[in-house]
Amino acid sequence: MKFPRSAKILRNQFDVAPFAAVFFALLIFLLLTALLPVPGLRMSLTPPSAADLPGVDRPVVAIAVDAQNRLFFQNQIVTEAVLKTALAAAAKSAPTPLTLVIHADKAVSFDELAHLALLARAPEIGITNLLLATLPVPP
Repeated sequence: MKFPRSAKILRNQFDVAPFAAVFFALLIFLLLTALLPVPGLRMSLTPPSAADLPGVDRPVVAIAVDAQNRLFFQNQIVTEAVLKTALAAAAKSAPTPLTLVIHADKAVSFDELAHLALLARAPEIGITNLLLATLPVPP
């Protein structure tokens, strides 16, 4: 039995209106998402400037402290107890001694920085080298 072919693919002129509607909907969506806030850590990125500081020639582990004294390790907010265990695990798994780099907001007190340094130097952690992240002196 033979079926008649009555379907023609492009019978009429090509209609651009649906494609334009989809294009403008995507354009509005992309413009609105560009205005949304970017997730991340809000810090005042003006650490002190210093010249002739030694670079890091060892493996490093980095922590960050924001203005509310929240601790961040590997892009996660952590408590002090979790930070202790994570630093101890990182120090034990490293083949050479680690250097702790602290990225601190300018509003963080010196007491908090000293507390973090003492926490890292604890015998169960064993990190003896500590650096505060600074910016190079502008030319």
